Amino acid sequence: MSAAHGGYYLPDPTKWPTITSMGLFLLALGFILNLHYLAPGPWLMIAGAGVIVLMMFAWFGQVATESEAGKYDAQVDTSFRMGMGWFIFSEIMFFGAFFGALFYARVLSVPWIAGDEFLWPGFEATWPTAGPAGATYIGPDSHDVAAGTFSSIGAFGIPLINTLLLLASSVTVTIAHWALKKNQRGALCFWLFITVALGAAFMYFQVYEYIEAYSHLGLTLGSGVYGATFFMLTGFHGFHVTVGAIILAVILVRCLKGHFKPDEHFGFEGAAWYWHFVDTVWVGLFIFVYIL
Repeated sequence: MSAAHGGYYLPDPTKWPTITSMGLFLLALGFILNLHYLAPGPWLMIAGAGVIVLMMFAWFGQVATESEAGKYDAQVDTSFRMGMGWFIFSEIMFFGAFFGALFYARVLSVPWIAGDEFLWPGFEATWPTAGPAGATYIGPDSHDVAAGTFSSIGAFGIPLINTLLLLASSVTVTIAHWALKKNQRGALCFWLFITVALGAAFMYFQVYEYIEAYSHLGLTLGSGVYGATFFMLTGFHGFHVTVGAIILAVILVRCLKGHFKPDEHFGFEGAAWYWHFVDTVWVGLFIFVYIL
């Protein structure tokens, strides 16, 4: 029933949830097999990812079509906003776990290990650290621990540039939102394009930073607790920036096609919410990973 008839819109039964589940299953199964170096693993991962991409084009396109057809009323809009709010809350919890791991390792674990002179003689509580590298473990299986030497990445190089890029992108997406509310389509598309370009520039610099870390600084996922927390936090954030930039690019295409109205544009707002969240997480990363 459409909003034009005064009722709540209930979509018809759809095949896309089932197809999405199949894609996720293939992706997860392929990943597990790949961890065990079994031949079908990579191919199953590719097949699962392909199914998910197909779903995103088809299912999200169907929702956009229904929205432009005027089938959604204020109640549906509220449900969308609640759904997006809970999704962002889940993302806050996701990153909170990794920030918590960083806090635990740096503030609690490293000082505790350094204080145990019996197990790790000579190990000092400094940060960044690979752990008790080079120290001698005294126990049933005595051995030398060597996670390798590495150099950390300074905050006032590429990380600072990326911070400025993301902060600028928050401003540009907000300007684009104001333009949409004023029905200024040209300004809307221009500033949204600038936002996507800033996101792409961020991803370029992060890839360059990773290449530099692996090639010249000796900083890898295997560089002890610092390397693990560094790449898990920055890597997952980079993935979220990539997803956010893709979402904004899709919204840009829709804007170019004339979608969204000054008073009905939650698709744009949801993407902007997500982008502001990604920017906020990066500020936390810049402070707690690069500066402190």
